[in-house]
Amino acid sequence: MKHYLMESTAVLQDQATTKNGLDEEQVSLRRQQYGLNKLEEGKKKSLFAKLWDQISDPMVIVLIVAAVISGVVGEIADAVIILMVVVLNAILGVVQEGKAEKAIEALQKMASPYSKVRRNGQVMMIKSEEIVPGDIVLLEAGDAVPADMRIIEASSLKIEEASLTGESVPVDKSCEVIATAADDVPLGDRHNMAYMGTNVVYGRAEGVVIATGMSTEMGKIANIISTTEEEKTPLQKKLASLSHVLSACVIGICVFIFVFSVLENGGFHGGHVLEMFLTAVSLAVAAIPEGLVAVVTIVLSIGVTKMSKRNAIIRRLTAVETLGCTQVICSDKTGTLTQNKMTVVDTFGEQQELAVSMALCNDAYLAEGNGEAVGEPTENALVRFALAQGIVKGELEKARPRVAEAPFDSTRKMMSTVHRLENGQFIQYTKGAPDELLQRCTRMLTSEGVVPLTEELRARVLEENKRMAGKALRVLGSARREWEQFPAEISPENLEQDLTFIGLVGMIDPVRPEVMAAIRQCRQAGIRPIMITGDHRDTAVAIAKELELITDESQAITGTELSKFTDEEFEEKVTQYSVYARVQPEHKVRIVNAWKKRGKITAMTGDGVNDAPALKSADIGVGMGITGTDVTKNVSDMVLADDNFATIVYAVEEGRRIYDNILKAIQFLLSSNLSEVVSLFVATLMNFRLFSPIHILWINLVTDSLPAIALGLEGAEPDIMEKPPRKPEEGVFAHGLGVDVIYQGMTIALLTLLSYLFGSRHSHLTGMTMAFFTLSMCEIFHSLNMRSRTKSIFRLHSHNRYLLGAMLSSFILTMLVIYIPGLNTIFKLAALSRIEFLVAIGLAFAIIPLVEAVKLVKGGLANG
Repeated sequence: MKHYLMESTAVLQDQATTKNGLDEEQVSLRRQQYGLNKLEEGKKKSLFAKLWDQISDPMVIVLIVAAVISGVVGEIADAVIILMVVVLNAILGVVQEGKAEKAIEALQKMASPYSKVRRNGQVMMIKSEEIVPGDIVLLEAGDAVPADMRIIEASSLKIEEASLTGESVPVDKSCEVIATAADDVPLGDRHNMAYMGTNVVYGRAEGVVIATGMSTEMGKIANIISTTEEEKTPLQKKLASLSHVLSACVIGICVFIFVFSVLENGGFHGGHVLEMFLTAVSLAVAAIPEGLVAVVTIVLSIGVTKMSKRNAIIRRLTAVETLGCTQVICSDKTGTLTQNKMTVVDTFGEQQELAVSMALCNDAYLAEGNGEAVGEPTENALVRFALAQGIVKGELEKARPRVAEAPFDSTRKMMSTVHRLENGQFIQYTKGAPDELLQRCTRMLTSEGVVPLTEELRARVLEENKRMAGKALRVLGSARREWEQFPAEISPENLEQDLTFIGLVGMIDPVRPEVMAAIRQCRQAGIRPIMITGDHRDTAVAIAKELELITDESQAITGTELSKFTDEEFEEKVTQYSVYARVQPEHKVRIVNAWKKRGKITAMTGDGVNDAPALKSADIGVGMGITGTDVTKNVSDMVLADDNFATIVYAVEEGRRIYDNILKAIQFLLSSNLSEVVSLFVATLMNFRLFSPIHILWINLVTDSLPAIALGLEGAEPDIMEKPPRKPEEGVFAHGLGVDVIYQGMTIALLTLLSYLFGSRHSHLTGMTMAFFTLSMCEIFHSLNMRSRTKSIFRLHSHNRYLLGAMLSSFILTMLVIYIPGLNTIFKLAALSRIEFLVAIGLAFAIIPLVEAVKLVKGGLANG
């Protein structure tokens, strides 16, 4: 039912209630029918379910099988180490907590715990959760609205709805039916409705409850949040794809080796089967980059810590790399692009007297201590305006104390205050809508003094009003009236006539000063900014033009117009619009989803409850830390601690840097794994055992992981924000990464096998140790190559001290497991002689000039 289009008497009849409220029997029956007035809690995933998500990955399953085989054949140390890797990765995954239940809890906190209702003709305080449809609720300034209701009585009522609709100033409310020929009215224009989670800032009212709990507008948002599916980020999808590919390769290689060994040895033999199993386990462990997930997580975590120091708080690690490929940013206007602080930006009339009148005919005040204006946003703006002219309201009121007033109401659209002057006479100030105010004025204050308000002067005032309104300013007029004695009757009819017009002020919620530059940087980086707001179209268009988001009004659309499109139609037209005005929560979700269906990685910024569903639907949700609600923060992937749109630009740059470095780490680790697989494969074909599983795990988890993490700290390329966002469908092996992995892995495998052959002339154990040392050192030296995938390391003008430290640490640890007696026995290694050491490390160092030569050739071909 569209209760806002119905007379209040019809709404009462529809809800089977009266102004005296429900009786206890009706309340009991309705509570059984509708339940408590509270939001349902989101479904929480059990710990077992979270763990299962982690261990059901194909790569993890292969590792578990490898651990079981190792345990069965007596290699207990190998089995324990493999299982420890599995457990560690599972714990890292489970730590990523769900957000839906937290968002619902925050929404619940927004509802007031107690409310004033009338039942059986008696006014009483009850818990808000006990309210049922049909209850008569009494509201006054300071109350949180406990349920959705149709207002049936109102006096100077103003409700702050920014968290629900995005409206930047409190909305005037009344009990009058909305007269419209339209089928529907946007949420922000329903002046006779009050919604759960909004706040009364002025006046009083009575309303009949028409929806409670999950049936309220707030409940609909809660439902969208709880039912929105979490989507995997581009990096998660790529790593999952890589996991499947590697797992398939592992199984294929192991089956091949098994069949080859059986055929070569003429069937199954006890000792041979054991050796086959150990070879299969070694291959499985070699093919899987056990440290990859941990390295990616650590690199992301370090990036998160760095970003937090620049006011970008990351709530979900994988959101970092998603930021790096963001193509569209849908930003809420109020509080994100603008300051959420109404400000006087234009005036007409005698400035000093205008400031005096706006300060006195005003219920806001300056707080002691910090001097901040406290009150309704529009009136706060006027008090700050007066202060800028050197007029302190508190001091002015001492000289001209208020003695009477005619409060604002939405019918006459003005308010008046009467003040006692030091000479014993009185002065009245009136402010309100310019067109209404002018009708009550007969004179005008000018630079020459007070003159009759001629038609010419009246036309000039109206022209100024039109000029300000054309810039989407909220315009208020001011007038005064002098009284020799205290007015005989304090009523609007008596006070608000025969006035002297003073002037006009134009106010707007101004843009943040840093936003313009941030939007230009977004465009330079190939990112399209979109404004989404609950404000009126004119205001949205004015702000958008100022920010150079649009050049023509046709690039803006309202929520009502958007509702007329089917999802398919809107998906086709979505690129035509950069501004969306008077939108509702479901519109924001449609906008985000339309961009996503076009294959765009979409971010959504916002601070109000109305932004929460779209933030959760977006590839990355960006909440505001200062003005943002708990609901918004809880569903966000990233929170801006300074509410600064420009921080997003820094976060995007950091996201791109981190992703580039993760690709370097992936190439580095996979080339290592490939070299292990190739060298083990060749060794098997040549009928000797090159490595044990413990050797491979050591290289993968210790020797490789430290340099890989250090690569994640490499600085950004100078032109990183001058490139368009990478395509989300772009695979891990794009731009030649796959080819690089293959040739580098094959090269390292060849150097490793050469080292084994040199050492095996002394003994198999010496050959295995030399191969282990060469492979370990080769990876350490190769990490230097990976500082840049295309540029020579001798042309890099920066230094990575973390990488140098990681290389030294890996070298020392490798030397310890080779040369410390007892430890080398556990690792099945032997101390090397000086010649063996020099040959092994010399072969390892050869990876640098070999890769440098390939870079030189590839660079020449690219330039040619």
